[in-house]
Amino acid sequence: MDDETTHIPVLYNEVLELLRPKPNGRYIDGTLGAGGHTVGILEASAPEGRVLAFDRDPEAIRFTQKRLQQYSDRITYVNANYAKMGKLAANEGFVEVDGILLDLGLSSRQLANGQRGFSFIKEGPLDMRFDTTGGSTAADLLNNLTESELSEVLWRYGEVRQNRRIARLIVEHRPFETTTELAELIATHVRRKGRIHPATQVFQAVRIAVNQELDAVEQGVEAAINLLRPGGRLAVISFHSLEDRFVKRFFRDLSRDCICPPQQPICNCGGQAVLKLVNRKAVKAGEQEIDGNPRSRSARLRVVEKAQNTDSKISRANIRQ
Repeated sequence: MDDETTHIPVLYNEVLELLRPKPNGRYIDGTLGAGGHTVGILEASAPEGRVLAFDRDPEAIRFTQKRLQQYSDRITYVNANYAKMGKLAANEGFVEVDGILLDLGLSSRQLANGQRGFSFIKEGPLDMRFDTTGGSTAADLLNNLTESELSEVLWRYGEVRQNRRIARLIVEHRPFETTTELAELIATHVRRKGRIHPATQVFQAVRIAVNQELDAVEQGVEAAINLLRPGGRLAVISFHSLEDRFVKRFFRDLSRDCICPPQQPICNCGGQAVLKLVNRKAVKAGEQEIDGNPRSRSARLRVVEKAQNTDSKISRANIRQ
């Protein structure tokens, strides 16, 4: 598991090209993983550029600290959810930063470790927690939620079309202890479409629910924009249509001249856009990258730049929907 080759950073060149790390800049990697993108940011921001790296997974922190030991004087690690960066970054002296990266996918190391429970191919406990020190596991949800609650989880977080049927099957056959038990049940009763395993969206939905990932995206993107200095850039890589949809709309809303809700009688944003879209269409992996790393097929990269003429703090609650 310590083999560095197990980690392939998605859209690596595209991220560095659009994020534009510069010498001596300050950057935040909200989703450190194995540090693939982080290395590129550190190299491009040499000799004195600094990176503040967040990750909920303590094992990822330990692994990457060893891997990036040569950069130890320029990187600070925080074992926490990137959604909390708005409060925690200031503690490390990162108040206005030049760039922020959020890679919302699983790392290949997490998938490769069957004991983490993320993969339906490898047998292991139904855990799926990014932070294994606390919180409910996938088994807790699958074995205790009602049929209607399970159906809602499958549809809301995985857009599983047979959500009601699969929820009923889970209730009828539980309790579940291992990943393969769940995967085999679904494979037996649900018809496969194309090359995609029928358990793919189910595992995705449960993982997102366990880690409250959509809430983290909303909080993290808002915090990131507020931490950027004018001219700073935020890059977000999404792998799920729900995540990408939110990021796309949020960036679009903040790139308009006025973001105030229509029912608000007085404009409080100054009538100026907070963000500038760097790429209007999501950047996708090319065929060569997909051949070498099939997981990159679903990756979508969106990048924005904070307007030069704004220093205002934004709140999603105050943005026109």
